[in-house]
Amino acid sequence: MVEDIKKDAAARMGKSIEALRDEFARLRTGRAHTSLLDHITVAYYGSEVPLSQVANVAVQDSRTLAVTPWEKNMIAVVEKAILQSDLGLNPATAGNVVRVPLPALTEERRRDMIRVVRQEAEGARIAVRNIRREANSDLKTLLKEKDISEDDERRSEEEIQKLTDKYVAEVDKLLGEKEKDLMEI
Repeated sequence: MVEDIKKDAAARMGKSIEALRDEFARLRTGRAHTSLLDHITVAYYGSEVPLSQVANVAVQDSRTLAVTPWEKNMIAVVEKAILQSDLGLNPATAGNVVRVPLPALTEERRRDMIRVVRQEAEGARIAVRNIRREANSDLKTLLKEKDISEDDERRSEEEIQKLTDKYVAEVDKLLGEKEKDLMEI
């Protein structure tokens, strides 16, 4: 039972880290990468689908993405979806390809992005701590039901704390890497 609680906590903390990585991948750093457009959805025959399911997204050069829709009638829809996204990008259509130039980040925009990155990291730390709290609560319940001894509970809480410290350190490491990446010119 105690091992299940620890494994569950570790798995959920790992998912929090992955969610943070996904969020960080969305924030652009001035260099083109295909994951930048991952969260954009387009209307396709009456339903919203991810851009990657209706078009090929490729890096053309360090500051340009090339989006090639598989159907010609999707070009305008894809361009509109990119334009209306929260990324502040201005796509340009050239034949069957939608080119998405990435403007250079200004100093002010970089500082704003760092603020956003720090908020995302704090959210991940809070999620990890909440998982710790839930795991400790489950241990207390087991102790109340006399399924484990006080020593087992204390030892398990210490192990869960070590797990928490490990994942919070991972969040801090990811944050440091992203901040460094954002400040690069």
